Amino acid sequence: MGQFDFGSLIWLFFILSALQPIFQRRMLENMRMRRIRKIEKSRGSRVILLVHRQETMSFLGFPIMRYIDINDSEAVLRAVHSTDDDRPLDIVLHTPGGMVIAATQIARAVKAHKGKVTVFVPHFAMSGGTLIALAADEIVMSPHATLGPVDPQLGNLPAASLVRLLERKPIEKVDDQTIIQADMGAMAIAQVEATATELLEGTLPPQKAKETAKALSEGRWTHDYPIFADEAKEFGLPVSTDMPDDILDMMALYPQATQRSPSVEYLPESAEHRTLARPR
Repeated sequence: MGQFDFGSLIWLFFILSALQPIFQRRMLENMRMRRIRKIEKSRGSRVILLVHRQETMSFLGFPIMRYIDINDSEAVLRAVHSTDDDRPLDIVLHTPGGMVIAATQIARAVKAHKGKVTVFVPHFAMSGGTLIALAADEIVMSPHATLGPVDPQLGNLPAASLVRLLERKPIEKVDDQTIIQADMGAMAIAQVEATATELLEGTLPPQKAKETAKALSEGRWTHDYPIFADEAKEFGLPVSTDMPDDILDMMALYPQATQRSPSVEYLPESAEHRTLARPR
């Protein structure tokens, strides 16, 4: 009987261990839904989150980076299209970017929405994330959050660098494959610049929209160049740094999947202390 009870406890332990991640995920999902409802009620808006974290495969433990893809664009488009025309949209972006076509679809849907669209960037919205932000009526960034250039990449090569290669090297010394890539790069830059210009129409004066779109797409900086709020304002983008606490708190409900000890730890600040410490 004792052996049977011990064996049952072992099986129970394994079953509970297997179910624990499911319970934790469900609990986080419920907490996120409650927080979204709270924000929507307080702002009278529809809240859409596009959050990408590095994820880990269940058994093998390999890290997988998430990017904007067609599945994301389909989901965001459904959410936008199902929102009343005059209802404001609050879009929370946390992404390294991704597929140009997917980001463009989302950005055009956001631009076409008749109600006010606010994009919140708690930490970073690079590349395709920035393209989506350009379509918003207002971009709210944390003081140290960043946007980034939208210059297209061909594989792991910057399109602008391929174009400049042909300008600086005799054509007879460049192989056919590189020439083709450079030609594709020139087309990609022109396409993204045109898209960015279109997204900025109505937000910036026409000439300023063209200049900003060109600066962001021409390969002026490396693709991971951080554009902080002050520089974004210099471009004329409608940026503020009045980030609501609810949005920042929401990001804690999207924890990084990891099997290691956390690299950053601290005691959480109480809401009362946060209010007292805030400059008046």
